[in-house]
Amino acid sequence: MPSALPDGHPMPDDGTLPAHALEGSAERPLGFYLHVPYCATRCGYCDFNTYTASELRGSGGALASRDNYAETLAEEIRLARKVLGDDPRPVETVFVGGGTPTLLPAADLGRMLAAIRDEFGLAEGAEITTEANPESVDPAYLARLREAGFNRVSFGMQSARQHVLKVLDRTHTPGRPEACVAEARAAGFEHVNLDLIYGTPGESDDDWRASLAAAIGAGPDHVSAYALIVEEGTQLARRIRRGEVPMTDDDVHADRYLIAEEALSAAGFGWYEVSNWATTDRGRCRHNELYWTGADWWGAGPGAHSHVGGVRWWNVKHPGAYAQALAEGRSPGAGREVLTAQDRRIERVLLELRLVEGCPLDLLAPAGAAAARRALGDGLLRPDAYDSGRAALTLRGRLLADAVVRDLVD
Repeated sequence: MPSALPDGHPMPDDGTLPAHALEGSAERPLGFYLHVPYCATRCGYCDFNTYTASELRGSGGALASRDNYAETLAEEIRLARKVLGDDPRPVETVFVGGGTPTLLPAADLGRMLAAIRDEFGLAEGAEITTEANPESVDPAYLARLREAGFNRVSFGMQSARQHVLKVLDRTHTPGRPEACVAEARAAGFEHVNLDLIYGTPGESDDDWRASLAAAIGAGPDHVSAYALIVEEGTQLARRIRRGEVPMTDDDVHADRYLIAEEALSAAGFGWYEVSNWATTDRGRCRHNELYWTGADWWGAGPGAHSHVGGVRWWNVKHPGAYAQALAEGRSPGAGREVLTAQDRRIERVLLELRLVEGCPLDLLAPAGAAAARRALGDGLLRPDAYDSGRAALTLRGRLLADAVVRDLVD
């Protein structure tokens, strides 16, 4: 089942933010994340806030239905306009995630995007992305998405091997994600991403190489490759605990990462975040860069998280409770926290160090600065970046990114 929400302070019923949250907002980009919590089936490794039809049956009734979800979510977008007041910023990025957004009709996704356009306006050249399950789209659906204003699509591929997909409980057939890339290009999408997962129990190095080759051969301009994380409470965690499938270890993950870096680099992809590669700077996911650089974004939908001016909040998780709050004229926020200057400094180090540009050395406390000097000597940070005042990871540093980050924020 989905993971628990964090603790926090109560959210005002009208969603009002502290006055300081909007100070200087004109200098910060603004994005929207729209969460669609519906899935046809639950993947065994997933702990996202998603629900199948059977999980929603009898728990929220019509309010939890996906039939009227687009209008419900549009209500939160209108609430965002009230909360942000006369904020003049047009929206620079929109990312529709889930769940499986493409279980909804393309027209519904278009209505959600239109609500943002009507309330805030879209910046010239705004990046508009939706995630898509390969089996839930066809050429006509993709054409309708493009007509609605979407210009980037991200397909969940995970693997090219059937036995790996089976362990992950993925329902698409090998080859379908690659075909989707061609269909998206034909529909006019300039930017296409494929998501891959490595380290699945039973996956071999050759399986991983085949998945990379298939993804590269499909012709996307962006690839995300994530190490499998076995989350407590998932079906996969229970299977591993029962001894039904083996668990891969960190050394295997490191080997798979090196295989990915070699294959993607040879194919003309450059890494720009530890788990993300693009063929050009324009191919980067600008929405994710908002997260990694501490910009402002409003997360609409059940369980969605938001951040504006150092205030972070999160919505109630269940679609029924979410819709009920909005129907009653209340914010669906479940809680929030106001970040201190120290919190924000640490978050900048945590996130920016994962980027190819790295983070400024002057963000580091004395202990962190000493750790950076040690990391430089150990070959974990790039000397050229260090000499110009930044901590930026080498390839070896990327393999040990979590440990390097911990040292630098201590």
